[in-house]
Amino acid sequence: MNRKSLITISWITFFIGTLTFVFFTREKTPELYLLNIVIAAIYSFTISIGNGLVNDFLNRKYSWVEDTRTRTVLGILGTLLVNVVLVLFCNYVNFIIFQKQNTSEFFSGTMGFVNWFTINIALLISAVLHAKGFIEAWKSSTRQEVVQQKLIAKSANAQFESLKNQLDPHFLFNSLNVLSALIDENSEQAQRFTSSMSKIYRYVLEQKDKELVTVEEEIEFARTYCDLLKTRFEDSVTFDFNVNERDLKSYVVPLSLQLLLENCIKHNFATSGKPLNIKIYSENGYLFIENNLQQREQVKESAGIGLSNIVQRYALLTKQNVFIEKSSDFFRVKIPILTQKTTAMNTPLSQESIAYQKASKRVKELKGFYGNLISYCLVIPFLIFINLRTSSDYHWFWWPMLGWGLGLSLNAVKVFGISSNWEEKQIQKILDKENSK
Repeated sequence: MNRKSLITISWITFFIGTLTFVFFTREKTPELYLLNIVIAAIYSFTISIGNGLVNDFLNRKYSWVEDTRTRTVLGILGTLLVNVVLVLFCNYVNFIIFQKQNTSEFFSGTMGFVNWFTINIALLISAVLHAKGFIEAWKSSTRQEVVQQKLIAKSANAQFESLKNQLDPHFLFNSLNVLSALIDENSEQAQRFTSSMSKIYRYVLEQKDKELVTVEEEIEFARTYCDLLKTRFEDSVTFDFNVNERDLKSYVVPLSLQLLLENCIKHNFATSGKPLNIKIYSENGYLFIENNLQQREQVKESAGIGLSNIVQRYALLTKQNVFIEKSSDFFRVKIPILTQKTTAMNTPLSQESIAYQKASKRVKELKGFYGNLISYCLVIPFLIFINLRTSSDYHWFWWPMLGWGLGLSLNAVKVFGISSNWEEKQIQKILDKENSK
């Protein structure tokens, strides 16, 4: 128990001792005032320390967040047992030892009522403290999860930006290599290539900052880029586009086709006698880039930008994989066609949002239950007190106590019992059926 808690309990002791001395003690003497302070200290420190030890033990063993049900059930049982024992101990010290009352009447009459009433007050205070601890634990967990998910989102976005920034110099470097070769081979083609390259580079500058572009935009750019390649390789390279119209409005990562077409040229030789045949087509939600395998014998070490760039960018955007297939006759890359336009930060943030909403809903349910429990512990003792004071012959307090108690029990079953699990299982079954369809 920390210093702040001890100071708080001391003030509560002083307040309770003074209150009982002023309103419930007939003789006003310094000795009786001191006795009231001592008795109040016995109640305050005994019950507070006892509940604190139980609460600390359960917090070490069971988390409010990960073991909510176990922590709640054990908390209720432990709190009930500890408070009954501690209150009876304090009342025994008060009535039997200090006030010298008859031991045989400890559980009956006025002392019996005081026992029952004090136990309810102790349980009420304990319930409030447990509810406070639960809410603080969930708030802390949710806050940590939000911070963690934001860090993940920022990291993913920074990584995505880094990958996109590779495209600009990469394209320029490869295009200049082609232009350099054309200058030596055909100066007129080099001029046309330079003009076309400026148009294509404008597209690169426009699209490189986007996370997704439509398949239609990418195909149009790929056709223009293929025309540039045809300028250099002429009939040594052929291109065949066969993309379904229904896929044109879907999305792919920008410049993915350009990188894959570069890979085809870079890793394969092409001659008029053995042309390199490149096919671009769509099928089953994927965009295929396929070429007949004519692998060069000596290839410079790759900078690791082409395929790895595409794979990493897709990994940040979707759970769908990029597939690479290679045989003795062909090399094929399958990139997913995305039907929804997302961003690199969407996946972490959506998980964060779902987790936060779920936590908020759970907190509201438990706050409602504890609020109901606290109201029950406050109102029912008051009704019993009124009933016994006004008409002790007819105990009508049983009806609200049992009716409200039944409602409270059903609420507890819903919040902590089998009902919530049953609902979650049914929802999961429906979701699994929809996903399988």
